[in-house]
Amino acid sequence: MSTVQLRRPPVGSARPEVPHDARKFRPWLRAAAERYGPVLLTYGVLKLAGFAVFMFLLDSAGDFRKKNPRFGGGEHAWDVLASWDGWWYQQIAAHGYDPALKPVPGATGLITLEGNSAAFFPLYPTLMRLVSECTGLGLYGAGMTVSVVASFAAALGIYTVTKRLGGHRAGLVAAGLWAVWPGSGTEWSGYSESLYTALAAWACHAVMTRRWLTAGLLTCAAGLCRPTAVALVAALAVAAALSLRRREDGVRRPLAAVAIAPLGVFGYLGWVNYRMGDINGYSKLQDGAWAHKFDWGAHTFDVLTSIPVGHFDYRFAMPFEDVIGVCVVLMVPVLAVLLMRLRPPAVLVVYTILSYLMVMSTQQYFGNVSRYLLPLFPLFVPLALAMRRLRWPSLAAVLGTAALASGSYAGYVLFVLGVP
Repeated sequence: MSTVQLRRPPVGSARPEVPHDARKFRPWLRAAAERYGPVLLTYGVLKLAGFAVFMFLLDSAGDFRKKNPRFGGGEHAWDVLASWDGWWYQQIAAHGYDPALKPVPGATGLITLEGNSAAFFPLYPTLMRLVSECTGLGLYGAGMTVSVVASFAAALGIYTVTKRLGGHRAGLVAAGLWAVWPGSGTEWSGYSESLYTALAAWACHAVMTRRWLTAGLLTCAAGLCRPTAVALVAALAVAAALSLRRREDGVRRPLAAVAIAPLGVFGYLGWVNYRMGDINGYSKLQDGAWAHKFDWGAHTFDVLTSIPVGHFDYRFAMPFEDVIGVCVVLMVPVLAVLLMRLRPPAVLVVYTILSYLMVMSTQQYFGNVSRYLLPLFPLFVPLALAMRRLRWPSLAAVLGTAALASGSYAGYVLFVLGVP
C-alpha cells in the first residue's frame, strides 16, 4: 500500500494573507446578498418579463417604424424607449440648457411657445452625461443604464420602507408591485421616474429612521429630478415639525434637513426664471409649450365625467390610455384610506396625498397620470400587507400574470397608444 505524504511548507514561508479590509468586507457583502438578493431577483424577473412582452408587442405591431424617431418612432423597437421626453433629456445631456420663452409665430391656440429643454429638470441628464463620459456608452445607453440601476435602487427603497411596516414578505411583494404598476413601462426607458422614485423612497426611509441630514440631501436631489418633489419637501417638513414637537431628535438636525430639502427644486426653478427674465417663466413655458398648467382640477373633472358615459371629446383624449388612467386615479383614494388605517409615519401620508393632489389639479395629457402617479410607492404598502398572506405559488401566479400583462397596459399603451 502506498501512502501519501503531505509536504510541509518550507521553514520561514507564510500563507498569502487576505488584506484585513477584504476580510471585513466579505461578511458584509455576503450579508447584503442574503438580505437584498431576493428583492433584486423578484423585481428583476418580474420587470424583465413585462419588458420582454413590451418589446414583443412593439416589434410585432411595427407601428413605430412609421413614426418620427422623436415622437415614438425609430429603426428598432428599443429606440421608442428614448423618444418623447427621452429625446429632450438626450438634448440636455449633449448640449446643456438655454432657457428662453420663444413665441411660435402666428400661434393662437393652446401651443403658443416653442418647446425648450428648461422644462426638464437636470439631475437625470447630468447622470446620463456622466455615465456616458465614464463608460464610453452613447447617451442612449447611458440613459438606459441610469434608469435601470435607479429602478433597482427604487425597488430596494420600497422594500425597506414596506419591511419596516409589514415585514420581509410584504417588502418583497411591494418590490414586485413596483415592477408591474400602471405606468411602470417608463422604469426601463429614457425617463426620470425610476431615479425620482428611488430618491423619494430612500428619503422617506431616512426620515423614518431619523437620519435627518441624509433625508434632506436626498430630498434636495429629488428636487433636481422632478417638480413634484415639492410634495416630498412638504412631507419632510411636516415630519420634522412633529419631531420638534415631540423633542425626539433635538433641533439642529431636523431644521437642517428642512433648510436643505427645498434647495434642489426651488433652486432650479429660480435659475430658470432668472435666465428667462420672468419670475414665472417656468410655469409659462409649461403652459405655452406643453399646455400643462394648474387649473384646480377642471381638466381632470372633465375627463372623469366624460369617460363613464362613453364620451371622448375632452382635450388630449386618448381612449385606451385614458381608461387606464381613470382606473388608477380612482384606485388611489381607496389605497390611501387603507394606508392611513395602518397609521404609517406622517412622511408617507403627506407625500402620497400631496403628490396625488398636484397631479389631479393640473391640466395635462390625462393618460399620463399612470406615469405621474407611479412614484406614489406608499400605496403599495396596504396591498403588500394583504398579499403577504398568500402562499408563494399563489403570489408567483398573481405577480407573474401582472408582469406579463404589464407589457401592454404599463408599456405599449403608454408609449404607442398614448403620449408618455
